[in-house]
Amino acid sequence: MAEWNQASGRSTPELKDALVGIQGRFKRLRLGPGLILIVVVVVAVLWTTWFTVQPEETGIVQRFGKIQRTAGPGLHFKLPFGVENARLLPTARVLKEEFGFRTVASVPGEKSRYDQRGSYKDESLMLTGDLNVIDVQWIIQYRIEDPIHYLFHVRDTPKTIRDTTEAVMRRVVGNRLGSDVLTTGRVAVASEAKIEIQKILTAYGSGVRLVTVELQDVTPPDTVKPAFNEVNESRQDKERTINRAQEQANREIPKARGVATQSISEAEGYALERVNRAEGEATRFESILGEYQAAPQVTRRRLYLEAMTGFLEAMKGLYIVDKDQKAMVPWLPLDSASQPSREGG
Repeated sequence: MAEWNQASGRSTPELKDALVGIQGRFKRLRLGPGLILIVVVVVAVLWTTWFTVQPEETGIVQRFGKIQRTAGPGLHFKLPFGVENARLLPTARVLKEEFGFRTVASVPGEKSRYDQRGSYKDESLMLTGDLNVIDVQWIIQYRIEDPIHYLFHVRDTPKTIRDTTEAVMRRVVGNRLGSDVLTTGRVAVASEAKIEIQKILTAYGSGVRLVTVELQDVTPPDTVKPAFNEVNESRQDKERTINRAQEQANREIPKARGVATQSISEAEGYALERVNRAEGEATRFESILGEYQAAPQVTRRRLYLEAMTGFLEAMKGLYIVDKDQKAMVPWLPLDSASQPSREGG
């Protein structure tokens, strides 16, 4: 089917071929030039009075350059011969801009291939706040919210988006340390850049809403990658050592605290026992003192007998030695084993 170029108002080669074919058929029918011209004009009018808007697009109809209306998905009609032109924008699609690389091929089910030629380094090489150079590759995704603003409020909206994004990203990266951007600060950099880019594009009236800003790959330049890898390995070793020490501390400190608590509890229990025992001994001594003061001789003898009973009770053998005895063996054995035989005798 022949197509009509909406921007220029001229027929495509397919339409020209169709018109030539129609003209040849009419010649074979031996029609007059006037009738052929009329038929050609009618066909041209029919081909230039309609246009189709796809489901993901929005059409902007202009009459001699002035905006007349917008058109949603479906078949629409307009004035022919370039009086009205329709421009189509993918307002329902997420558009993407890539910085530092380009996607060569992206086939569903297969790994995407990227082109990272040196010509793209001008976009991705940046200076950080600590005067280090790093290679930052990132993408932005956006939607066209207002097609009229997108077309007519900015001279070249795609280029403006790219220039604004690159300028903001360079400023955000330049305000941070290189190690921060290379390691833990990537999400923060992307979030801050998204907010700043959206603010500028809104102020320009570009009709664009950012969906995401994502850092794809952040690496040092190729010439310093070996040194950077060594630094990273050293940092990882440091973090690993710190984590091991922290793990050991988390294990030993509670154990030491438990032992200390146990020792304190045992000491407190021992102290309480000694205090109670001392108080009991003092109370017993006071009671004995009262009895002694009431009957000294009786109390003294009772205490002596109780002490000797306790002392002699623990002895295995008892020998009574009489210094006045003149016999060969001047002692009396009082063994518990020999006492029954002596009593029997």
